[in-house]
Amino acid sequence: MQPEPDSKDWTWVLREQCPECGFDTGAPDRSELSALTSDVGDKWVAAVRDRDGIAVRPAPAVWSPLEYACHVRDVFDLATYRVQLMLDEQSPRFANWDQDATAVEDDYASQDPGAVVDDLSMAADRFAQAVAAIPDDAWDRMGLRGDGASFTIESFIRYLLHDPIHHLTDVTGDRWV
Repeated sequence: MQPEPDSKDWTWVLREQCPECGFDTGAPDRSELSALTSDVGDKWVAAVRDRDGIAVRPAPAVWSPLEYACHVRDVFDLATYRVQLMLDEQSPRFANWDQDATAVEDDYASQDPGAVVDDLSMAADRFAQAVAAIPDDAWDRMGLRGDGASFTIESFIRYLLHDPIHHLTDVTGDRWV
């Protein structure tokens, strides 16, 4: 049994604190976003490296910690690409990404846990470096999601960071507060 596809519009997290994970996307100062990304990557590595039962789903319709780690790795990589796209192009439109289809197509459940953890760490580092390199005059550059939702580079990064933080809560049960 596959998890139920997530069709929720998560952009609401830009307006209020997430009651499930506790993360408030508006709380960190812009200057803290790169370090926060590194911290999130480090917490992910600590949560899944050498974890017993990493590939075991807690319920048939809930991703295993391994599947979540694969997803978070891919989210960081996609985010790095999209931030660069907003820097390189005027108001680019992002191609749709079906995270649930990717999980099946890339067989997240069967990936090597050690490689996934290493790749997740590197993907978080790449994204943190990309965030640190954003010029002061570029934070308001725009990008458009396939459904029409518009983001500035800053709002996109804040929105994006909620995803790995929220999924860290899914895996560990610990809230981000």
